[in-house]
Amino acid sequence: MKNDIIDRLTRYVKIDTQSDPQSNSTPSTQKQWDLLNLLNDEITDLGLETDMDENGYLFATLESNVDQELPTVGFLAHVDTSPDFNATNVNPQIIESYDGQPIKLGETNRTLSQDVFPAMKEVEGHTLMVTDGTSLLGADDKAGVVEIMEALKYLTMHPEIKHGRIRVAFTPDEEIGKGPHAFDVERFNADFAYTMDGSQFGELQYESFNAAEAIVTCHGVNVHPGSAKDAMVNAVLLGQQFNTLLPQNEVPERTEGYEGFYHLMKFDGDVEQAKLYYIIRDHDSVKFDLRKKRLVEIQNDINSHFEDEPIEIEMNDQYYNMGEKIKPNPHVIDIPKRVFSKLGIPANTEPIRGGTDGSQLSFMGLPTPNIFTGCDNFHGPFEYASIDVMEKAVRVIIGIAQEVVQTYEK
Repeated sequence: MKNDIIDRLTRYVKIDTQSDPQSNSTPSTQKQWDLLNLLNDEITDLGLETDMDENGYLFATLESNVDQELPTVGFLAHVDTSPDFNATNVNPQIIESYDGQPIKLGETNRTLSQDVFPAMKEVEGHTLMVTDGTSLLGADDKAGVVEIMEALKYLTMHPEIKHGRIRVAFTPDEEIGKGPHAFDVERFNADFAYTMDGSQFGELQYESFNAAEAIVTCHGVNVHPGSAKDAMVNAVLLGQQFNTLLPQNEVPERTEGYEGFYHLMKFDGDVEQAKLYYIIRDHDSVKFDLRKKRLVEIQNDINSHFEDEPIEIEMNDQYYNMGEKIKPNPHVIDIPKRVFSKLGIPANTEPIRGGTDGSQLSFMGLPTPNIFTGCDNFHGPFEYASIDVMEKAVRVIIGIAQEVVQTYEK
């Protein structure tokens, strides 16, 4: 199976499917269709029914091969890759039996090293796929796509493995937060699902951040600095003041686990106008609301010192903690936990310090935890995939299909 995984992942990562946050179309880029159409053909070649809509949501069905009534389980992965780094001309490299030593990435000066990425200690001895240093790899989430495809192929080739009805979805635009926006949960018609979009071996994630974005606009008054006394209002300094009034330790680089944060991602402007772009994150819904409230309090405090209220805030929720919808359905977590145990995989259920499509899908009526893919260092040239862990992920998908039968026949 490892060679099949390498061949398939190599083919998929070479297809540029980068999404575009500035686009208003779905998919946000035409090139995502290149992989979607290929997947549609490959699934059809397996003899399975497919259904792809005009928005680039590819659904497929592996029908049940047992007589009993069983819930339908779904598996999902996204085809797009991050817009944060070059995704063209991906040239994957294979490292056999990784020995723990630094890996020089192609002809660049970049090196993949445990000194910087200590988690690589866990994949010593594995076969790795890495970049040549000039692009991201795209294993986020083409590794998940590969794992689902390999599981479908294995199940069609082994009809003696009993399973219920399985639905598969390959979706666009997850990397720009729009993955589920046009996802038709009713058409997908699964009782619960799993995104194959995690990272390190053993991840089984069912809690995510609550998330919002905020744009703080500071309006200034620009006059000649020689006659600026009591007249100039410097928008850049207003922005600095605004950010200073936020808790300085509640930022990504100083938080972990269940700790939330404010993240100033971008700050630009001049004396006349400045903009601060924030994302706000917290696992706890009450604390999440307090974080948003804090921004408004700072706005009101600064504005109270000016007649024309120079601070404006545009704030929007992005997604919510999927644990709120998954915890009332414990079987959705218990099934993969049992599979992990049977395969000797230690389950890591620490919360996601981010979100997945499952964060939104769970609130759309489809409880959707997240499972590891065996990849790490996403969205840049240091991304890598462990082929050994990817094979384990394929076994997990197959195992979940089997476990559903065993769970509901009792």
